[in-house]
Amino acid sequence: MRSASWKPAAGFKGFLENWKDDLLSGFLVSLIALPLSLGIAGASNFPPLMGVLTSIVGGILVSFFTNSELTIKGPAAGLIVVSAGAVDELGRGDAVAGWHLALTAIVVAGVFQIILGIFKLPRFVDFFPLSVIHGVLAAIGIIIMSKQIHLAVGVAPVELSGKGPLELIEMVPHSLMNMEYHIGIIGLVGLMIMFGWRYLSFSIFKRIPPAMAVLIVSICLGRLFHLFEPTFREFRPLINPGEFSLKYNADFSGVTGNLFPVFIKYVIMFVLFGSLESSLTIRAIDLLDPYKRKSDPSRDVVAIGAGNIVSGLLGGLPMISEILRSAANVKNGGKTRWANLFHGVFLLVFVVLLVPVIKMVPVAALATMLIYIGFRLASPSEFQDIYHIGKEQLIIFLVTIIATLGSDLLIGILCGTLTNVIIQFCYGVKFSNIFTPKIEIEALGNTFYIKVLRAAVFTNYLTLKRTLERLPKGENIIVDLSEATYVDHTVMENITRFKCNYEQIGGKIELIGFENYQALSDHPLAARKNQCLTVIG
Repeated sequence: MRSASWKPAAGFKGFLENWKDDLLSGFLVSLIALPLSLGIAGASNFPPLMGVLTSIVGGILVSFFTNSELTIKGPAAGLIVVSAGAVDELGRGDAVAGWHLALTAIVVAGVFQIILGIFKLPRFVDFFPLSVIHGVLAAIGIIIMSKQIHLAVGVAPVELSGKGPLELIEMVPHSLMNMEYHIGIIGLVGLMIMFGWRYLSFSIFKRIPPAMAVLIVSICLGRLFHLFEPTFREFRPLINPGEFSLKYNADFSGVTGNLFPVFIKYVIMFVLFGSLESSLTIRAIDLLDPYKRKSDPSRDVVAIGAGNIVSGLLGGLPMISEILRSAANVKNGGKTRWANLFHGVFLLVFVVLLVPVIKMVPVAALATMLIYIGFRLASPSEFQDIYHIGKEQLIIFLVTIIATLGSDLLIGILCGTLTNVIIQFCYGVKFSNIFTPKIEIEALGNTFYIKVLRAAVFTNYLTLKRTLERLPKGENIIVDLSEATYVDHTVMENITRFKCNYEQIGGKIELIGFENYQALSDHPLAARKNQCLTVIG
């Protein structure tokens, strides 16, 4: 009988102790990872099997370096836009050349991720405004759906080439009116499965991932409709998975001249978005961990960087700690990082044995899976949740989405962040206080008083966080915000999360001084302005 305080052992001892649970969870997660890895790679303009290779590397290699026990490593929908953009821009219309050059950017990004992790820089994830992060993810979801809707109804890929998200959205009515109905049926059935699977009451279906069900049903429909016949050749209805082999594919020789600035741009984006998404996933999965273990995001970024170097050299996509598969690992009873390893091993077996079957998968099936993922990133509930936090957060969120759709992810982040800063100015924050908070510390016995003056906003939160991290563990901390002019939503959420983590290890944090504040909404973590203070210089 295990005690309530029992935790799975780490390392090889954890493997011996929990291999049965991890084996089962790894197998079930691999059933989710196989179709999603194929779809994400195809949408990223990579050979689909390279998505599976990425998951194999993320499982078999990265498991030995990370200390994040429950996260699953592999390609992610959130990086589709970056990967596809790298192939398009670096290849200048030549998809094969673009793929080889994009691999080089992934390898170099992996090197920088290792450096960032060694110097503990992933903590800078807390610098970015949360509404901007959500806005970028929602924009990515819209971009994914804007292309995959056309593929789900049989539009030939050549008709979509070179078109941006806004153009693709404009094309949707025309594509629906002129769909190829055999392919459209497969797309419709796939969407019904992806969106309706959780409503099925039969327990026999509970362990089967909906993406795997889409794969099986779509193959059957594809054979029924004879999609393999020359009649459908112009639609390219079946995926071309490419060749699975462990050989060198990166092309370092082509990154010269006018391509070099573009190359650097995508290295930055792979590092930024890959590290950001991974750190957010780790944070979320640690909250789901029934054993309340804490992962080291810096070590995890180092591990992912190493995985990206190997994946990029072999032809794979950039990998992250992926949220959907990681949550499934928790749900399926995974105990240690070895579940991630088992998931990689099973995928390797699948690739060796099932390539002939993979060649029968309709493109529309993978498109429906990606539409579902895109919808989850940009669901109406996401807009509603942001509005509930505050109208000013909705403005930041929408500006980020619009700027991203109209330009690219980096411009979207910049515009959203600038909008947030402008809003802070409107609520009385002085420019001199944006990056330099004034913090006073007083120790009385085993109680530490932290007084925050001027303002507590996302741009200066890292200073407050470092101050709190330097205090001894297990003490009483009182954070007094009574003399700050403004506290933004990002600080409210981050400091509340820090409070929960600190109290889990025996300490206590109390936030005081909100009596004279006016919250900008009814949400408990809404931004708030001090009604009784003028701006302090």
